[in-house]
Amino acid sequence: MIYWEIFLAFFIPGIVGYGGGPASIPLVENEVVDRFGWLSVNGFSEMLAMANALPGPIATKMAGYIGYQQAGIPGAFVGVFATVAPSLILMIVLLGILMRFKDSPKVKRMTSLIRPTIAILLGVMAFDFFRTSYVDSGVWQMIGIAVVSFVLMEKLKVHPAFVIVGALGYGAVFLG
Repeated sequence: MIYWEIFLAFFIPGIVGYGGGPASIPLVENEVVDRFGWLSVNGFSEMLAMANALPGPIATKMAGYIGYQQAGIPGAFVGVFATVAPSLILMIVLLGILMRFKDSPKVKRMTSLIRPTIAILLGVMAFDFFRTSYVDSGVWQMIGIAVVSFVLMEKLKVHPAFVIVGALGYGAVFLG
């Protein structure tokens, strides 16, 4: 029964909390303080302060903490799942609709217009990364990391995650 209550306590704010995590904070507070009585107002405010101090989405941090407090690790899992479930369900439904109409001329036109926009946004982001690394690290460091990364990924087929970790390690040791 506790798992169902944890699920409801975070699923309902996820559905009606339009605007993301910060918009759902009062809804979560209503569920966990007023409805289920798991925390006092003071306890909720302390938990909220702790959740704000940590990186990441506020709603999932609150759900994980409260779920863990009420039912251990399974409770934390249920709370986090309930928080992301509304978005997950909506995404699955929308992708189902998109797949059903993927051969429609309107959908094809829409996706053909989105691709160049995404390419431009990625190009702008890559240019910003290039400019920032040039300014912060210097031209030789930037070229060296780019060449080594290219060789590792394209020639030696090293997974990009390992290249990123290696570049972060290099930056921490030599550039930090």
